[in-house]
This record gives sequence, C-alpha cells and structure tokens, in this order.
Amino acid sequence: MSYLSQLPEEVQADLKNRFSYHAPTAKGVATHGDLSALFTELAAFVVSKVPKGREQSLVLTKLEEGKFWASAGVARNPETR
Repeated sequence: MSYLSQLPEEVQADLKNRFSYHAPTAKGVATHGDLSALFTELAAFVVSKVPKGREQSLVLTKLEEGKFWASAGVARNPETR
C-alpha cells in the first residue's frame, strides 16, 4: 500500500519536491557558495563578540539551521538553482 498515492496530487508533488535530490546548476552552486560565505562571516562575528557559552552555542545552531533552510530554498526552486 502506498500512502503517497492516497494523497491529493498537489500534496504528492510537494512531498516529492521536499524529499528529492535537487542537483544544482552553476547558478545554484554560486548561490550556495555566497550563502556559505555570508553565514560563515556572521558566525565568526558572533564567536568574536558573544562570550562562549549556551547563548553563543544556540546562535551558532540557529545560523546552521538558517543556512540549511536557505540552501533548501535555493535547491528546491528551479528558478534559483
């Protein structure tokens, strides 16, 4: 039994997009690189200004999450890949 086939087509398409591999184009690779550089620079600023501890750790974790979601947004949308 396929759970996917029981769902409306628009939901099926959304789930397939979320969980599929999206090969980047040259534009996407450049955008991912730009995102990495900017997130890394912001992380370095945080490490240099926020005392080591729980707060710094949480900020870095949230930056990682932000980078992940930004990259997913680029990868999942053909116009940005």
